[in-house]
Amino acid sequence: MEFEGRTVIVTGAGTGVGAAAAKRLAGGGANVVVNYSRSRDEAEAVAAACREAGGDAAAAQGDVASDEDCKRLAGEAVARWGRIDGLINSAGTTVFRPGNDFETLSQEDFQRIYSVNVVGAFLMTRAVAAQMKSQGSGSVVNISSIAGVMGVGSSIAYAASKGALNTLTLSLARALAPEIRVNTVAPGFITGRWWREKMGEGYDKMVANTEAATPLKRAGTPEDMAAAAVWLLCGDINITGEILISDAGMHLGAAPLKAR
Repeated sequence: MEFEGRTVIVTGAGTGVGAAAAKRLAGGGANVVVNYSRSRDEAEAVAAACREAGGDAAAAQGDVASDEDCKRLAGEAVARWGRIDGLINSAGTTVFRPGNDFETLSQEDFQRIYSVNVVGAFLMTRAVAAQMKSQGSGSVVNISSIAGVMGVGSSIAYAASKGALNTLTLSLARALAPEIRVNTVAPGFITGRWWREKMGEGYDKMVANTEAATPLKRAGTPEDMAAAAVWLLCGDINITGEILISDAGMHLGAAPLKAR
């Protein structure tokens, strides 16, 4: 199979893009660490789906903002499968605050968003780097956001964190070459539970607005982003330090969308 024998850690893999990426990798025969922070039941279900798809998988709890947890996740992967070939940094968090609302975006919110979205990606990458270098190869893909390019997102803190993640990608690509490639996927709007829970009754309208406004006339799915991430991660490609925007063309000039 396409990824048989490879071992990949996917953070934030209990739901969304991380879950879709884990299943896609397992379908190609990969061994997958399905990391989660709080979504234990969902992560266990994803791990079971991975095994049914043809790969091996284990759900593993860990907060990527904790250096100790990141090192433990890497250690568990090596202990079980003997190697680490890939890492997808999909874990992320945010708060929803209007861009002009400075008073309710607290310091604690800002620091927590950064600790997961930026510091967490750094800590996990550092935790796997030595093993990848000892093998002579490895690949890391960060899941960022179009918010990090456009400066507009669920909150100023979120957009700033994703901009920092994009810059971190460039720094790590330089620092870890030639053995390890580091790239990023920057999604636009993604359908699914996360946005549905946040938007409530406005969700369907937001999907319709996205489909109408983007050049490709579609809204992205977790599976779309997983396909891009897995290609960057596992493809035999001469690419590192790339920020791949996957937003159906929204960045070409469409205004940020809001449910009405």
